[in-house]
Amino acid sequence: MKEMEFNLLEEPWIRVRAPECTLKEVSITDALLHAHEYAGLAGELPTQDVAVLRLLLAVLQTVFYRVDPEGNPSPLEDEEEAIDRWGQLWQKKQLSEKPILEYLAAWRDRFWLFHPERPFYQVLEAQIGTEYGAKKLNGEISESENKYRLFQSYSGTEKDSLTYSQAARWLLYLNSFDDTSSKPKGKGLPSVGAGWLGRIGLFLARGNTLAETLLLNLVLLKDGQELWAPPRPYWELDQPRSGERTEIPLPDNQATLLTLQSRRIFLHREESRVTGYRLIGGDFFERENAFCEQMTLWRKAPEKRNAPTTYLPLRHDSAKQMWREFPSAFAPAASAHTPGVVQWIVALRDYMDRKSIVQFTSVGAVYGDKDFFVNDAFSDSLSFHRFVLDSSHVGVPSKISQEVRFCEEIARAVGGLAEEVAKSAGGQAAPETARARFYFAIDQPFRRWLAALDPEEDIDEAVLAWRSQAKRIARQVGQALVEEAGPSALVGRCVKSKKGNKELKVYHAAPKAFNHFLWELNRIYGEKGGIPS
Repeated sequence: MKEMEFNLLEEPWIRVRAPECTLKEVSITDALLHAHEYAGLAGELPTQDVAVLRLLLAVLQTVFYRVDPEGNPSPLEDEEEAIDRWGQLWQKKQLSEKPILEYLAAWRDRFWLFHPERPFYQVLEAQIGTEYGAKKLNGEISESENKYRLFQSYSGTEKDSLTYSQAARWLLYLNSFDDTSSKPKGKGLPSVGAGWLGRIGLFLARGNTLAETLLLNLVLLKDGQELWAPPRPYWELDQPRSGERTEIPLPDNQATLLTLQSRRIFLHREESRVTGYRLIGGDFFERENAFCEQMTLWRKAPEKRNAPTTYLPLRHDSAKQMWREFPSAFAPAASAHTPGVVQWIVALRDYMDRKSIVQFTSVGAVYGDKDFFVNDAFSDSLSFHRFVLDSSHVGVPSKISQEVRFCEEIARAVGGLAEEVAKSAGGQAAPETARARFYFAIDQPFRRWLAALDPEEDIDEAVLAWRSQAKRIARQVGQALVEEAGPSALVGRCVKSKKGNKELKVYHAAPKAFNHFLWELNRIYGEKGGIPS
C-alpha cells in the first residue's frame, strides 16, 4: 500500500438506523458518542451488524476497564466495582464522551483502512493467499468465480467493486463469518474452518437504542461473576500476528476475543474502489470450554470415560424459532452452561427493574457443504419481563421450558397424524411439513404469552391458560390436516404388512388417526390440562 486512506474513526462507514427509521452512515467515533440517538445498527445483514457491534464493544471494554466514566484512570480491581461502573454508564443513558475521545485519539493511526504498514484488520503477508473478487467480499452476493447467483441485488461496477465504506463493513464480516473455501498455503497446516462467529450460536441482548444494546452486551464480568484480565484489542499489539493458521491461547479478556483475527486479509483498491482481496487462515483456539465467548449457546459434548465434562458452542438451527431454544438459553439443566450475556444480565439486577422488558436476539449464518459457502443469514428475537431471569422467582424458567418441551411433543404428534392421514388416503406422508405448520401456527401466540408473563400474576394460572390455547391450536391444525386429505382418507384403507412370518392387515382411517391424536394431546397435558409442577 502506497498511502494512508480512509480512517475509520473519522470517515462514515457504519450503517445505523435513526428513530424515524432512516438510515445513515457514521464513523466509529460518531457511532459511539451518539449511540443514544440511534435505534441500532442497520447493515446489509444481521451477521454484519454483529461483527460491527463486537468492534464497538472492544473499544468500550478497553476504555472502561481502564478509566471511570469521567475519564479518570481507574483500572477495575474487583467484581463489585465492575458492576458499579456499569451502573454509572447505564444511568447516564449515553456513552461518556471524554474517555472515548481520548482513547480513540491515542490510537488513531491504527484505524486506517489503507496504510503502508498497518492497514486495519489486514496484514501485508496475506498477499500470498487465495485471491477473490469484490463479489465474494460482498456478503449480499458472496459469489465466487465459479459459482453464480441468480436474482442478484448488484450488477456491473457495483458488483465488481465496493466503496471503501462497504468494504470496511464486509471486512469485519469476512473476518468473523468467512467460509472454508480457501486452502492453506503452508504445508502441514490444518484446513481453514469457518470464521469464529460462524461456528457458534450467536446470542446477544438488545436495547431500545444502540447505546443500550452496547451497554447490555458490555460484559465486564466473565459469566457475570469474575473479572477479565486487562484488555488488549488487536490494534494495540506491537506487531500484528501474520502467520497462517496460528493457534493462540484461549483469550482471557473480552477485547482480545472481540477483535479475534480469524482470517489474514489484504484488500485491493483501484481508483478509490475495492476490487478484491487475498486471504489465508488466521488465529484460532480450541472450542472446547471456550467460556471466554459470552455470546453463544452451549451444548454438552459426548462424555468420555474418566474425562471432565466438556462443552462446545451450539450453532442455531435456522429453521427453529428462537423460543424453542429457551431451555438451553435461559433454563439449562444443572449439567449445562448458560450463555455469558444472560448471566451478565442476571448480575445487573440492582440496575434493572424486574418488570422491565429484556430482549435477546439470535443471529447466525447458514452454510452449505461442510461450510464451504454461505447460503444465507438469519436472526430472531425474544422478549419477556426481566423477572423471568430473577433468582427470586425460582422455577419460572423451568416452567416455561416445560411448555416448550410440551410444544415439541405436540409437534411430533402432529407429524404422526400427518403420516396416518396420508396412509388413509394412499398418499405420501409429509410429517416435517405438518410439524412446521404447527410451529408456524403456535409461534406468535407463544411469543405473546411469554411477553405477557407478569411477576405480579399467578404463573401457574398463566401456564394453564397457555395450555388451553396450545391444545386449541393443535386441534385446529390436526382438523385441517384431516379435512384436506379428502373423502378417501375418511373412508380409509387396509394396508398389508408382515411381522415375521405372519401377514397382517392394518386399517388406516383419518377419523381413527384424529381420535388417537386427541388422546395424545390429553396424554401430554393431562385430562384436564395438567397442573404445573
